[in-house]
Amino acid sequence: MADKGPGADAEIAEALEATGDREIDLASEEAAAGAESSTEPEQEESHDEPAAVDPATLKSRKAFARRQWRRRWLAWRYLIVGTLVIALLLGGIWAVYFSTWLQVKGTSVHGSMKMTSAKQVVEFAAVPVGEPLATADLEAVQVRVLNGLPMVRSVNVSREWPDKIRVDVTERTPVAVVSIGGRLRALDETGTVFWDYEKAPSGLPMVNTVTGTNSDALREAAAVASALPADLAKRVDHVEVTTVDSISLELRNDKRVVWGSSAQSDTKAEVLVALMKAEPDVARYDVSVPGQPVTSKSVD
Repeated sequence: MADKGPGADAEIAEALEATGDREIDLASEEAAAGAESSTEPEQEESHDEPAAVDPATLKSRKAFARRQWRRRWLAWRYLIVGTLVIALLLGGIWAVYFSTWLQVKGTSVHGSMKMTSAKQVVEFAAVPVGEPLATADLEAVQVRVLNGLPMVRSVNVSREWPDKIRVDVTERTPVAVVSIGGRLRALDETGTVFWDYEKAPSGLPMVNTVTGTNSDALREAAAVASALPADLAKRVDHVEVTTVDSISLELRNDKRVVWGSSAQSDTKAEVLVALMKAEPDVARYDVSVPGQPVTSKSVD
């Protein structure tokens, strides 16, 4: 082995110094790398924390959410209301036309009736029991009652919910009695014959017609009789109709009243009552011209 000289020693020393410097640089680089790796988790943790929101932004977000909710509610509300309306409409149609709850189950009769009874009205009304009340033919019920019961003057038929037909009856009022075919018949103010009497009532005058019991004669006689006050009607034995323009009253005390036609019968009745009070002893009163009444001691 060769001896090393002073130059070789110097080179060895320089190499050792370079190696030591490099080891120091590597240690520094590792320390720096370790420092960087230790700071990265702290940076990541800082990113996970929520950012602070200012009050104005938060208020704006809430207002926007409320507006969105209102829009959605309005859309659903119209749909819900429409569905409910349709359901109610269909339910009403079913209840009115198909359910047993609103079917005709009977007849309700009303009115002051002396010559007929509720039972007779129900019988002639013949309401369609079991049919929907909404479609019941009220006019047909009215016609059946009027045709079947001549003593009924007018009938008002209506629906009485939920399940009855109401019949309001107005009877005819007799104003005189007429003998037709040996039968005593009641006569109302329109000249309609509607009721049989076994015996003529004391408060109603009889009607005698020379021309026969035709409708014109009966109508004229009824118009005169209906104009008489109750007290005066009781004193009339009969109304005599010669022609429609020649009507007279025969009183029970054998006095006579010349009436003329049925025109102005109300005025003629008032004049007659006044004459009878002013001149009770005369035998004949002529009120055919009510503005110029005439009295006579003789009946003829």
